Amino acid sequence: MQIDLAALQGAIMRLTAAMERDFDMLNTVDGALGDGDLGITMKRGTQMVQEISVELPEDLGLALLKSAQAFTKSSGSSYGTLMATGLMAMAKVVKGKTSIDASEISSLVGVARDAMMARGKAELGGKTVLDSLDAVAQATNGLSMPKEIANAATTGVSQALDALREKPATIGRARIFAEKSIGMDDPGMVAMQQIVNALVDRKD
Repeated sequence: MQIDLAALQGAIMRLTAAMERDFDMLNTVDGALGDGDLGITMKRGTQMVQEISVELPEDLGLALLKSAQAFTKSSGSSYGTLMATGLMAMAKVVKGKTSIDASEISSLVGVARDAMMARGKAELGGKTVLDSLDAVAQATNGLSMPKEIANAATTGVSQALDALREKPATIGRARIFAEKSIGMDDPGMVAMQQIVNALVDRKD
């Protein structure tokens, strides 16, 4: 299966709807360990991207770059900055291409993960969105069928949440509440689970 501009635009629409739906939930989850504005960040950011989606170029690299730029205009939050960093890293890889094969998803997610790790000066295992992305990259590695990739991605991101729930947060603002965070889900990981579900068109 080839992923092109039409597929990207469809994904943007699903993601925007999901972030509007999960607005209150994400704010609540974030409020327990952070500023309580993650829902605001994601809703505003995806809305900004959707507004320009009809004008995106067929070059997927340029389309992702413009999406990243639109997202950052809505918020200066650290999560928003990391998301844009990941998008821009992927944009460099696919620049000049009007379509990519589904089998490239794993490597692209890995590229985003690595760029976000460098920008946030963080490591895996810290109970952050980086762990979610790593789980998706690992789970989808070597797969080429869209349904298999979707199943693996959703399972991977869910397992990452489960695996780190009982560990303390060691990175970002949540590290201030390290002991309190034990037994709680990281807000950024929760958001990434919903992002993945929306991108692969899962309702749960």
